[in-house]
Amino acid sequence: MTTYIFHQVDVFAAAPLKGNPLAVVAGADGLDGGQMAAFANWMNLSETTFLLKPTQPGADYRVRIFTPETELPFAGHPTLGSCHVWLAMGGVPQGRDVVQECGAGLVTVRRDADGLAFAAPPLRRAGPVDAADLAVVTRGLGLSPDRVVAANWVDNGPGWVGLMLGDREELLALRPDSQALAGWNVGVVAPWNPECDGDGASFEVRAFIGGAAVFEDPVTGSLNAGLAKWLIGTGLAPQSYIASQGTVLGRMGRVRVARDEAGIWIGGATVTRISGQVAL
Repeated sequence: MTTYIFHQVDVFAAAPLKGNPLAVVAGADGLDGGQMAAFANWMNLSETTFLLKPTQPGADYRVRIFTPETELPFAGHPTLGSCHVWLAMGGVPQGRDVVQECGAGLVTVRRDADGLAFAAPPLRRAGPVDAADLAVVTRGLGLSPDRVVAANWVDNGPGWVGLMLGDREELLALRPDSQALAGWNVGVVAPWNPECDGDGASFEVRAFIGGAAVFEDPVTGSLNAGLAKWLIGTGLAPQSYIASQGTVLGRMGRVRVARDEAGIWIGGATVTRISGQVAL
């Protein structure tokens, strides 16, 4: 049994316990994939990450990302949370930005006055959702297809399909059928109405992840990255905006989205809540 440095961080919310928690095990090169998977299953958070020495030129560190059920090539809040821990432990990047190595390749993470932001990775699957798939997803969400303003594949690793509704209240009222959505990762977005919702965000987002049982993710970086590529690219969203997520779950997630000449950046607050050691 070996002792490892352990942190649990809250991502995408500055207020305590209002974001998406992430468990991070540092210096985890001595663990194999089975041990990592077992610990992630035991933690039972949406994701747990393990910081490792990089293997690719230009990378500052490597990360492996696990849900309680499987390993992911990329995920957003684990990217920000892992980078936050790596920097807090004294990590110094080779260049101006931090470069993370993960299953999806190299991901750039910027540091600025607002915190950390990662470069949205390329979409593995994009384009319209065909009628048969849309019928399955809308049925699982309890929606009629005519309530969907637009739909697009926004898969950057986890397999996201994105739907846009015209009304935030309708989005917040969704109660998906877990059995019908099994095997689907669905992100749904709707605009805020400033007259009744205020000006704290431009869009509301919900993420439904269909594994052995469908659950709702509190705040999801990979989904927001995929949605941003679709929405900004098609003119459905401005070049920069704030997305709210986790409202139904009692969270206050806020995701910063911005497009510049280098690409689309996904950022948010990241705060360490627990520090200690874990024996594995």
